[in-house]
Amino acid sequence: MDYATSLISSFRRIPPAAIPATLDCILASTTSPPSSLFSLLRDAFPILSQDVIHGSEDSLDDEHRNFIASYVGALCHLLKKPGINAEALQDFVWSVLIPLMRLTQSYDREIVDKAIAFFLDVVMETNAWRVVEGTMVPYFIKVVGLTMGMLQNEQIAFHKWTGQAQSPENSTLTSFESFPLLMACHILASILDASVKGKPVSESTSGSILANGCSVHIFTGNLLWDICNVTLQMLSHSLEHRSCAITIFLPHLLKAFVSENVFEIQVHGVKFILSRKMFFTKIWKCCKNLFSMGPSERRDAYTVLSLYISIFSKSDGCEDDSVNGDGTFDLRAEKEFWDEMKKGLVDKESIVRKQSLHILKSTVTISQGKQHTSVLGSISNDTTSNSHGLTKRERWADKEAKSLGIESLCNSVDSDSSSQLKWGAFFLLYEMLEEYGTHLVEAAWNYQMNLLLRISHSSDNSIKLVGERHYLDPMETLEDMFEWLAVLWQRGLCHDNPQVRCLIMQSVFGIEWKNHGNFAKFVPRDFVLGPFIQGLNDPVHHKEFGLKGAYSSRTIDGASTFLRQYTVCLGEWEQMTLLSNLASLVKIYSFGRAGLMSLAECVAAAAAGVRTHSKNDVEQCDEASSEMKSAVDSTYNDKATLLDVFRFIIESSKQHFNPNYRLKVCGNILDATVSVMSSSDVPLEPLLHFISSFPPDFLNYGGPLREKLQEWLRGYEKQASTSCIIDGKVKKKLNEFPRSFIYHNHSANDIVNYDDEDMETWELKAKRWARALFLIIEEERHLDSLLLFIQTHGNELCKKSDYWEWLPVKYMILILSIAQELHEMKNRTVDSHAKRTKGLLETVDHAESMDTSMVIKKFTRSFTFILEELVSYTNQSCSVFWSEEAGDTTLPSSIKGRLGGLSQRRLSSSNTTAVLQAITSVKTLASISSYCSQFQEEYSCSSSTLDVLWQLSWKIISCTTCTSETKAEIYLGAYEALHHVLKSLVSMPSPSALALLTRPYNLSAPEAEVKPHMDYFVQMFIENINNLIEAGYLARARRAILIDWKWMCLESLLLIPKHALQRGVYIQNCSIFFSDAVIRRIFNDLVDSLENAGEGSVLPMLRSVRLVLDFFALGRKGSAVSSCDGIDVQMMWHLVRSSWLLHVSCNKRRVAPIAALLSSVLHDSVFSDMDMHEFDDSPGPLKWFVEKILEEGTRSPRTIRLAALHLSGLWLSHPSAIKYYMKELKLLTLYGSVAFDEDFEAEVTENHDARTEVSILSTSPDPELTEEFINTELYARVSVAVMFNKLADLADMVGSNDEAENSHASLQSGKLFLLELFHSVVNDTDLAKELYKKYSATHRRKVRAWQMLCILSRFVDQEIVSEVMCHLHTALYRNNMPAVRQYLETFAIYVYLKFPSLVGEQLVPMVRKYDMRTQALSSYVFIAANVILHATKDDQSRHLDELLPPIVPLLTSHHHSLRGFTQLLVYQVLSKLLPALNSVAYGTVSLEKRCFMELKSYLEDNSDCARLRVSMEVHLDAFDPYISITPAGIFSNRVDDIEFECAHVSLLEHVIEFLNDVRKDLRCSMAKDATQLKNEQIHVHDSESIDQGKEETAVKLQKDMSLNFQKKVIVSKHDMQYSHSSSLNSKDTYNSLLDVEKEDELLDQTLRARSVALEKLKAGRQQIILVASLIDRVPNLAGLARTCEVFKASSLVVDNANVLQDKQFQLISVTAEKWVPIIEVPVSNVKGFLEKKKQKGYSILGLEQTANSVALDQYVFPRKTVLVLGREKEGIPVELIHILDACIEIPQLGVVRSLNVHVSGAIALWEYTRQQRLS
Repeated sequence: MDYATSLISSFRRIPPAAIPATLDCILASTTSPPSSLFSLLRDAFPILSQDVIHGSEDSLDDEHRNFIASYVGALCHLLKKPGINAEALQDFVWSVLIPLMRLTQSYDREIVDKAIAFFLDVVMETNAWRVVEGTMVPYFIKVVGLTMGMLQNEQIAFHKWTGQAQSPENSTLTSFESFPLLMACHILASILDASVKGKPVSESTSGSILANGCSVHIFTGNLLWDICNVTLQMLSHSLEHRSCAITIFLPHLLKAFVSENVFEIQVHGVKFILSRKMFFTKIWKCCKNLFSMGPSERRDAYTVLSLYISIFSKSDGCEDDSVNGDGTFDLRAEKEFWDEMKKGLVDKESIVRKQSLHILKSTVTISQGKQHTSVLGSISNDTTSNSHGLTKRERWADKEAKSLGIESLCNSVDSDSSSQLKWGAFFLLYEMLEEYGTHLVEAAWNYQMNLLLRISHSSDNSIKLVGERHYLDPMETLEDMFEWLAVLWQRGLCHDNPQVRCLIMQSVFGIEWKNHGNFAKFVPRDFVLGPFIQGLNDPVHHKEFGLKGAYSSRTIDGASTFLRQYTVCLGEWEQMTLLSNLASLVKIYSFGRAGLMSLAECVAAAAAGVRTHSKNDVEQCDEASSEMKSAVDSTYNDKATLLDVFRFIIESSKQHFNPNYRLKVCGNILDATVSVMSSSDVPLEPLLHFISSFPPDFLNYGGPLREKLQEWLRGYEKQASTSCIIDGKVKKKLNEFPRSFIYHNHSANDIVNYDDEDMETWELKAKRWARALFLIIEEERHLDSLLLFIQTHGNELCKKSDYWEWLPVKYMILILSIAQELHEMKNRTVDSHAKRTKGLLETVDHAESMDTSMVIKKFTRSFTFILEELVSYTNQSCSVFWSEEAGDTTLPSSIKGRLGGLSQRRLSSSNTTAVLQAITSVKTLASISSYCSQFQEEYSCSSSTLDVLWQLSWKIISCTTCTSETKAEIYLGAYEALHHVLKSLVSMPSPSALALLTRPYNLSAPEAEVKPHMDYFVQMFIENINNLIEAGYLARARRAILIDWKWMCLESLLLIPKHALQRGVYIQNCSIFFSDAVIRRIFNDLVDSLENAGEGSVLPMLRSVRLVLDFFALGRKGSAVSSCDGIDVQMMWHLVRSSWLLHVSCNKRRVAPIAALLSSVLHDSVFSDMDMHEFDDSPGPLKWFVEKILEEGTRSPRTIRLAALHLSGLWLSHPSAIKYYMKELKLLTLYGSVAFDEDFEAEVTENHDARTEVSILSTSPDPELTEEFINTELYARVSVAVMFNKLADLADMVGSNDEAENSHASLQSGKLFLLELFHSVVNDTDLAKELYKKYSATHRRKVRAWQMLCILSRFVDQEIVSEVMCHLHTALYRNNMPAVRQYLETFAIYVYLKFPSLVGEQLVPMVRKYDMRTQALSSYVFIAANVILHATKDDQSRHLDELLPPIVPLLTSHHHSLRGFTQLLVYQVLSKLLPALNSVAYGTVSLEKRCFMELKSYLEDNSDCARLRVSMEVHLDAFDPYISITPAGIFSNRVDDIEFECAHVSLLEHVIEFLNDVRKDLRCSMAKDATQLKNEQIHVHDSESIDQGKEETAVKLQKDMSLNFQKKVIVSKHDMQYSHSSSLNSKDTYNSLLDVEKEDELLDQTLRARSVALEKLKAGRQQIILVASLIDRVPNLAGLARTCEVFKASSLVVDNANVLQDKQFQLISVTAEKWVPIIEVPVSNVKGFLEKKKQKGYSILGLEQTANSVALDQYVFPRKTVLVLGREKEGIPVELIHILDACIEIPQLGVVRSLNVHVSGAIALWEYTRQQRLS
């Protein structure tokens, strides 16, 4: 053992390569056989294992690695010696090899690889595959199998591996499970690789110690069989197993099959054939399963396909085998493969798309026998395209396309290479979408479209059907070609760059589909219904959508055109299927505003292409198969489903509110409906649902869609022969509806119960039916059957004891729906006639041939006929309200568990039915009575009807006792019925109806005892309903419902006397309606309840507050309505605080509640009381409320707009109150919100409550102007401006004492606000700021303030003019933007025109201050000129004499803008005020006048002045100082213009813009002249050098000139003095214009001074040049410039030096471009630039990853280095890599293998700097 120990210890110092020689020496020096030495070393393995275990915990050092390798190498060397048998080799495997691998695999895989290599070398040399077959293979297959839960697979070739793999008893191997899966797979793969390589070696071996061993061929086949089976199972297992199978097994398996196609296997004595086709078929099956599992599985499947393609694309025999048809598996023949590639190319994950592209490219290359790029490379670029008529961007894209060779593709189409060209174009475009910039996509896309379509045209005749092709060519048919084209479209529509998405979308529309026959039908349906429609939902395609009220875009128009053409190309059944699927997308995707409009337009376009056929026409289609016919029938006849989808689209438009938007959507859907079906094709129920989905205003009398819908319902678009049939069908269904509606199928013994939900459903059905009925009815006679039905069943209401045939409640619901529709029809008819009379309604409803008045009369007679029976039925039904039996009912547990609500009465089913029946009967009686009283003058409510309503009302309010929850619930229903009674009484115009509540309940009482029973009625109502609420019997939710009915009833009670007064109705025996005590009780009850008001009570309560305040005001005036004395301050404080709490507690800011709050709290009668605004020197309640509401309005646009609307009207009516609201007026003036309340207009239009409440607010004095701005952020200040303009008119009025008082108050309030606002603009920190950015918040506030000051200028009088002008001059002197300054000038002009004496006192001295700021002086010149032009004739001559002389010197101002501005204004003054004189009279005028005439002539004839004048005359003539201070002059015609705060562009801005343009042209001209002059001068001095190298000199001069005009060089003081002194010394040379030589000398001196400065700057810089000409992104270039300056690089090379002027570049570079030298080298000249630098001794390096690139930290930079940076994505082009001296790369460790080019350059530059510092 000591010998073994010493021998093993020596292995630590002997390298593995020396072990064989060492052992041979030992064997030669001893007589021991090799087997003894082998046994000795084998037994010493525990020593080695203990040494490894204790030697290192985490990793093995070099000594241990050498020790293990030497030990294994020694054993393997001995195994090769003669005399070693198979048992020794097997013993080595079990005792040493496997334990050693298990021991070391966690430390170092390299050791395991060496051990396996030693062992396999022994096996190959000795042909000992039998040992491997019995040991290693079964063991490791079992290791792999156990990880997957396998016990034993019967098809495993080593079928007895469970027993054979069992290790000996003395082996250290005890477990299979501890061996890692990855290592086991690696070992098996190594064995397979060795067996494949060992086949030729084994065949040439003649002798061996293992002569009986198995053949290597058989071993390889068996092992291949096993690994194939295991691999297939691993692919379907966990992620770890798939990874091992793909990365380890599959590459070796595929290589094995490359060497041999077929293997013969013997398993259990049964022979199997393992062929390449069989294995690949199974692999493909596994891949298909992986595709459908998940993202990671899908990526693994793509990796498998990549391996398959990459290995067999290199095999020359693969393609030939498939062509010869020997049965070899060909993946290209699998349609699923191509479909999966299409999915992969548009996958969301970038890695999947790249894998798909790689696989597709490789597959197409195999199919065509050459790479697709060869197609591009084989085409010359000689052709040129016509670029005439293209935009600048299109010409640039055309140039890019030529550089890519795209145009050549289009011009080289032939039938032989059509498929290759298609694939070439496809790959080119896809790679551009994935990798390149937007400009390359734009350059190539249109060419690629033309290429594919032209190729398809040229090869159309040779196209085969899919069934006729033996091998599938995925580009062979038009359908296939468009499927691949759809892949490009889909990828483009999902691109990250919005410009690319827009380009791709427009390319679909840009194809002239009509010029390509039926090509449109080949566009895949999945693309049209998927990515295409989803792309239309992208807002980036609809930038112009919604602007100026136009709800369309170019994309929507293009989409509708494409869909129409696409549908036309399809068959009949395909058309209907497409339309149905297209419309159904609204239920799948979530569409935005533009997206939903796009869908509606596409549906209408698709429907326009569908031809409507009858069922018989479809059945007679002989060409269609039976399956197709059934599909046609099921699709074409299922119109109800399609109509329901159309309804869903219309309802989806409701969420976007805007009525114009909804009108267009509804119009499109109606067009689609008319195109594809008739009204008789669908059942009545979906038809009624469809009609009800339209907004009522669209279908009302005169509505925009009414006539079209009527024509569709009546069948006008059909032939004359079928019109009656269709019309009859629909009318028949509508006429049959009433009977089917009220009748039911219950037996006589069944009890029919119903609840609120049933009632609601029936009411909706009846309303939908009534609406459709009055749309389709053309003549009055068509209503005869319905009238007969009403009368017949109305007379039977009380005649039957049971209603087992029909339900009376349904009958009454039907009657109510008819009455409601008739009422609305009457109102709509009146409104439309009124509009037509005023000329507001241009269209006439030609389809409306029925006489509305006649229809109303007929129904009124029928209703009157059934009224008596209805009264009896109501009396009978209402007995449930005071029946004692109903109150004792015990509620079941299911009812007790309810929380309650509107549709969940806490009553038994029978009681619920009885209560609902009573409520419905009362509602019907009240509604029919009100209807008859309104629409039939001779009708008056019969005494029985009024008595029933009166007695019923008294009975309800007299119910005082309540002993149970059931009774409380019944009382709740009674109050609901009372609401319907009171509501109908409000609308009854007859005096007898309005006098109902003034009659006593006891009619037998003497007339002397009659009291104001209205007052008593209200008192009892409030007392009893409050008792019921406070009793506690009702559940919380039901109590809230009762409270809602309370306030609705109270509102109706308060409206009755108001309407009576409005109609002038006098009621006998009623001096007053309400007493003071009752009114105050109502007020207190309302105020106390406001804080906790529910959503349903808000509007009734606020309206009631408004009515109570009306009664307070009437009582103060002594009206007969009320005897109250008015409201005091304390009551008002209580009201405003409760109202404010109500407002802030509402989460939704709806228009109706806000408007009701304003009109109720800010009541006109209260606003006139000054104590409400200020009381005891502190803010009053109204002042406090206004402050709160406006403060909250700054966060709610609609709140502040409604507040401005109401307050401006109140302030105009009560100008004395304005003085209390200076702060609030200033807030409204300066208010501006970026929020756009798009729903405001829609809510006012569609919501009746909102429309009513807004109309009650105080209206604006100028509605035509303010209504234009109601939905804009300008509305607040526009309303205030209009108010003050009207107040100024009022201040000028002289009349009665009241008018004089209002006039004085208006003047004082205007002056007060004028001074307040002036003080703010002069002294406020923000408004007085002089330095601010254009369009900033400060800029906006300044414009708003001065716009209002212009409005207020009319209030300037003699009292305040001095103070105002002092503030004005201060503001004029300060710096302000022209948009602000124009309003200062307008204000000043108006004041000077109003007070002419101030011109000489103030304006003339200001104009003479020539040292004033140029901006201020320009304003005074403009003011003076306009004062002269617009003064009265009496003052004009005096102003001309005073102002023109001080203005004339400014014509020679050194400031170009002031000079040009003055010239323009002086000419305007002279041309209008200086008459033209003939030549005779010219000599008689004074010298002064002749001078002005000559000046005028010069300004008129001068070309520059004429150009300026022509462009400005419109602006000068348009200015009117009197109109410019009115709201119309400031705000009119500005709503649709996207301009800044409605501010016109000032004249000075126009002048400055014009002069800047002229100056830019002048600078360009001067630069060209300077370049030419310098070239001529240098040509004289250096003629010889030009002769020697003319071209080089020209390039150098061009670069020098670029330095002169673009670079900024800082020179030292000495150089500056030298340059300055040289200039002074040569001053005399300028006296002679012909002394050119002296001028050249001056130029040379300047150039030398700059050269010296440049040399000094360059001396301290490092000798590294960074070449960035290939980079085009501005942020990267700016960052590189900054980096170069930080590390003092010699220079930075860019493609275009104009990038230095880019604002983004300057922002990032932070002036670095001023210090680092920038050299302009275009991309085309980079190669020459690098070659020149190489000649000067520079080393040319590239920062790029190549096969031979050197790591950055391992490269030693030369001192003189040129570092080339590649493009952002493509890197350095191939032509530049060839001339590089070396390529360096930055070592990367992470998953992402890419750095930003700026970051990469900075890292490389720092490494260069670090090395130079160390050297």
